[in-house]
Amino acid sequence: MWDAFKDLIFWIIEFFYNLLGGANGGDWGMAIIIVTVIFRILISPLMHKQTKSSFQMQKVQPLMKEIQTKFADDPVRQQEEMQKLYAEAKFNPLAGCLPMLLQMPIFIALFQVLQEMGTRTHGSTYEFYNLVPSLITTPSQAFAEGIGAFIPYVILMVIFAGTTFLPMVLQQRNNDGAQKKQMLIMSGVMSIFMLWISWNSPAGVLLFWGTSSLIGVGQQQISMAIMRRRDAEAEESIEVKPIEVDVTRKVKKPRPTKKGK
Repeated sequence: MWDAFKDLIFWIIEFFYNLLGGANGGDWGMAIIIVTVIFRILISPLMHKQTKSSFQMQKVQPLMKEIQTKFADDPVRQQEEMQKLYAEAKFNPLAGCLPMLLQMPIFIALFQVLQEMGTRTHGSTYEFYNLVPSLITTPSQAFAEGIGAFIPYVILMVIFAGTTFLPMVLQQRNNDGAQKKQMLIMSGVMSIFMLWISWNSPAGVLLFWGTSSLIGVGQQQISMAIMRRRDAEAEESIEVKPIEVDVTRKVKKPRPTKKGK
């Protein structure tokens, strides 16, 4: 099953490589970028849900802090109130993990496919428009060849790690100092971890992940702008109208009744 999935990943990349010209002008790096763009388009609804969940979380954070303070001595009640708040705000704490979980199988499969490129095709040069000499080479291997050969790979490493750090920073722009500092530290640690992973990852994998993350940041900012605009429009549409009383309308007096009737 897993081998079939890897074969599918390779077949899709090879299809776009041949579409670009194959051995007569095709580029494996551009083929990977095209596949990445298509993948991000397919998961864009999930990305929108993730961003919406993060946006909702920012709005309910003051209420979350209030619940945590009010029920600090009652963890069970605190959890119950949190669940009620999540339900009312339509916030799913796990929604942010789904897009990354979907990318992981592709990341691992692409990692293995690029390691096996030498046995899958013969005589091909796996470069990216002369910018990256070989997409199947890892930064650690390039470093052994000298600083000059290592430069394109260290740039991919920085993009690979930086695009992990950037979304977290952008999400914390409107938060308070304590929480923002905590998230920045966490994202910094995550970026260092990503640098460690990238050291022995083929350059093609770094190209895929960096491209995917950059597109994801763009999708996130567009979704956030749309939701902020909708909130602003909703606030502007709420108007408190005064009660109108028609003082010019004459009140009909009741007709006098005849006595005896």
